Amino acid sequence: MMKRVFQIGGAIVLLLLAIFVLARCSNGGASEYQTSTVTRGAITEAVTATGTLNPVVNVQVGSQISGNIQKLFVDFNSPVKAGQVVAEIDPAVFQAAVLQAQGDLDNAKAALELAQVTQKRMVELVAKQNSSQSELDQANAALHQAEAQVKIKQGALQKAKVDLEHCTITSPIDGIVISRSVDVGQTVAASLSAPVIFTIANDLTKMQIDAAVAEADIGGVDVGQKVDFTVDAFPRRTFHGAVTQVRNAPTTVQNVVTYDTVISVNNADLKLKPGMTANVSIIGAHRDNVLKLSNAALRFRPPNAAPAVSLGGRSRSKPGEQQTGRTVYLVRGSKPAPVQIKTGISDGIFTEVLDGLKQGDGVITAMIGKETTAAQRSNNPIAGGGRRF
Repeated sequence: MMKRVFQIGGAIVLLLLAIFVLARCSNGGASEYQTSTVTRGAITEAVTATGTLNPVVNVQVGSQISGNIQKLFVDFNSPVKAGQVVAEIDPAVFQAAVLQAQGDLDNAKAALELAQVTQKRMVELVAKQNSSQSELDQANAALHQAEAQVKIKQGALQKAKVDLEHCTITSPIDGIVISRSVDVGQTVAASLSAPVIFTIANDLTKMQIDAAVAEADIGGVDVGQKVDFTVDAFPRRTFHGAVTQVRNAPTTVQNVVTYDTVISVNNADLKLKPGMTANVSIIGAHRDNVLKLSNAALRFRPPNAAPAVSLGGRSRSKPGEQQTGRTVYLVRGSKPAPVQIKTGISDGIFTEVLDGLKQGDGVITAMIGKETTAAQRSNNPIAGGGRRF
């Protein structure tokens, strides 16, 4: 009986040992590696940036003179035409100035008439030798001074009239008022700089985005490229535009250099408002129905692996033209096997595969066995960011 019990116990121990060995072998095989399947689909390489929506033509209407705002004829969102009166400054002071300048001019003209009569009389007296030549010279000088005074007073009158005309402020363009900075009764002071009274946008159906593109990405931006962008006001809608200008003037903020990229936008439905922040994707290249794999597979390296061999240098000449030789790993038996591939464009998450893999291949992206160290996990993330440009 005891012998029978020992036999059964031994069989159970052997069975448990066999299960343990099989589990160890299973962990040492393909199950140690996390893989990503090579699939087909569309891939888009883009430069990302942020920018501000602005009207294409944005005019600030100010005042050249100082005074109190007497009337306002338009308000926010008011449509205006070129030459339309939009505001009026109290003209009383300037009307008085015109009146005074007119009086000064009349006085100068009267002095001129007297100088002309005096000079004519002196000419006759000198001709009859009843007066000296010096008195005639003085009469001529007085005449010229009187003529000059008339011109001075004419200029002062003209300036006073221009100032009076500036009391009436008109719109320089057709458009819509997007900002009003003053109220009736408010005093505007134009002694140092022209105060802004209105901001008028020419046409809100055509807008532009001024996007700040980093210097590392500006090489992938060209005039004419298509642009997709979103705004926080419409998070489920994608708007479209096109690059119209890449300005050469750099902007440096905290040692970060960016370049202003102007993007034209059609705003026919007037959903977009001036000042909105746009999250921009400038499309450099697009591929449909191509092989693609996760970027994590490009970063995976098994322990003690030899340095990756590059089949070709990466070209940054234009988006979509670069080809890079990379090494990835497939599971062959119980070990990762290196495979040389050629890659194309990348959207930051997936990379186009030009050669070396086929659809359905499982490419290793990470190790998940017990042997994985913290350092290996950090060097082989599951999801990849890949650099965009």
